[in-house]
Amino acid sequence: MNKLYFKYGAMGSSKTAQALMCRYNYITKGFYVYLFKPKTDTRCVVDGKPMVSSRIGLKNECIEFDKNESFISLFKQYVNTLKSVFIIDECQFLTTQQVNQLKLVSQKIPVLCYGLLTNFKTQLFEGSKRLVEIADSLTEIKSVCKCGSKATVNARIVNGKIATTGEEVQIGADESYEGMCYNCFIKRLKEQN
Repeated sequence: MNKLYFKYGAMGSSKTAQALMCRYNYITKGFYVYLFKPKTDTRCVVDGKPMVSSRIGLKNECIEFDKNESFISLFKQYVNTLKSVFIIDECQFLTTQQVNQLKLVSQKIPVLCYGLLTNFKTQLFEGSKRLVEIADSLTEIKSVCKCGSKATVNARIVNGKIATTGEEVQIGADESYEGMCYNCFIKRLKEQN
C-alpha cells in the first residue's frame, strides 16, 4: 500500500542523508525516483543544476519546486509508471495545499517527506503541521544535543547568541543553526539575557 511518510528531526539529524540513502535503495529495486527540494534552498547547485546535498558528502541532482507548484501537475509531468517514488527534502517549506496534493499522489505511489518539524521559535512550519495532520506514517529521526539529551530545538545562532526574532526562513546549516534539547535552549536564553 502506498503511503505519505513524514520523517522529521532537528538540525543535524541526517534527514537529507537518509533521504538520499532511501533514494538509492528504491533505485536498486528498479523504481523511478523523483527527488525534489524547494527553490528556497539555494545552498547546493553544481554546474547550474540543483542538488540535494548532505553534510556527510552524499548528493544527487534534484527537481526544484516553488510555493506555487502543483504536485499533481508534477506527477502528471514526470510519472509514467506506478513503479515510481517521490522524495521531498526540506519538506517543512511545503504549503498546506502542496501537502494535500502529495496526499493524493500517495494514493498512486509512495511519497516520502524529510524535514524539520519546528522553526527556530519552536513553532511548527506550515508544511510540517499539515504533514503531522495527514501523513500515514510519522517517524522521528533522532539527534543529540551537546549535553547528550535528544535534540528537539532548531536554535538559530546569530553572533554567538540564540535568536528569538526574525523571518521564519533563513537558509543555513551548522553556521546558522544548532540542534539542541529544550533544557539547553532555555538555559542559554536565560544566560544571554
